[in-house]
Amino acid sequence: MKKTSLVLALVMLLSTLLVACGGTNNNGANNNGPAEAGAEATDISVGFVTDEGGVNDESFNQGVHEGLMKAEKDLGIKQSYQESNVAADYAKNIDTLLDADNNLIVAAGFKLADDVEKKAKENPDVNFAIIDFAYENTPENLVGIVFQAEQPSFLVGYIAGRTTETNKVGFVGGQEGNVIWGFDYGYEAGVKYAAKELGKEIEVTKQYVGNFKDVPKGKSIAQTMFNGGCDVVFHAAGDAGAGVIEAAKEAGKWAIGVDKDQYSLAPENVLTSAMKRADVAVYNIIKDLADGKPFPGGQTITYSLKDGDAVDIAPSSDKNVKPEILQEIPKLKEKIIKDEIKVPYNEETYKEFEKTL
Repeated sequence: MKKTSLVLALVMLLSTLLVACGGTNNNGANNNGPAEAGAEATDISVGFVTDEGGVNDESFNQGVHEGLMKAEKDLGIKQSYQESNVAADYAKNIDTLLDADNNLIVAAGFKLADDVEKKAKENPDVNFAIIDFAYENTPENLVGIVFQAEQPSFLVGYIAGRTTETNKVGFVGGQEGNVIWGFDYGYEAGVKYAAKELGKEIEVTKQYVGNFKDVPKGKSIAQTMFNGGCDVVFHAAGDAGAGVIEAAKEAGKWAIGVDKDQYSLAPENVLTSAMKRADVAVYNIIKDLADGKPFPGGQTITYSLKDGDAVDIAPSSDKNVKPEILQEIPKLKEKIIKDEIKVPYNEETYKEFEKTL
């Protein structure tokens, strides 16, 4: 009886210790083992640093996190993340993930570029990946991943131009710079392409939030646009874009989502979304590591329409986009892929595009 009691006590103690080791650790990183019991565990450990939007921004950061969770489920990797509240958190969060002995550290967004490059140089035995940034001289243990976001933005701009009844549409950006300019000028080019096709003028109103986190400001900007006559507004503003979608719901107008398919946020008011699949990009990098392929350090990987669903309009587009408009999208994609339509990505290339109209 004493031996049996001792064995039971040891089993209960071991169970308690195992439970205590799971969940969120004390420094705020969310550490998880393989999510699916059938997934074969690997020795790959991946850490993720968000920008200020956090993992639940319904946009870019969340896309990266979903890619990590899929890799965890499918490939048996370990994943964790550190959320940044301000820019000063970037370096500290990277250090936390380095201390946890991650094989790969992924950073979301161009705002982390300097800190990621510095930490990569200081830690040559650790691999790093940054989404939405390309370096001129990329360290051998760092890969940049970028998307030709102007391409799906052109497509949703075309949809906006064909959908508007007021001949006024809007664009709300997060923070000005090369990445968001791609959305901005690609969208305007698509609107103008549709306007030419229809033989009319369509006005495009633009304004930037100044960051990717201020939801009330994103909503206020969109409300002003809707009150001014816009009936379709596209956002590329991260978490702040939730305010744009909320404004569309209240005004009974159309919003166009970004990065992820944002239809579920407002099924009656999200017309379509310009998708930049960070989840696909991150998953592909991790799968290659799991398959034993060399890490593509020192390079920049670029995703475009020719790479399947990594860059595209949302699958839910058929819910609200008129069929006669949607049927034109494959033709436009083909023209873009063949370079028959040169989609602009900044002010200079937009001026060149205008000459073709």
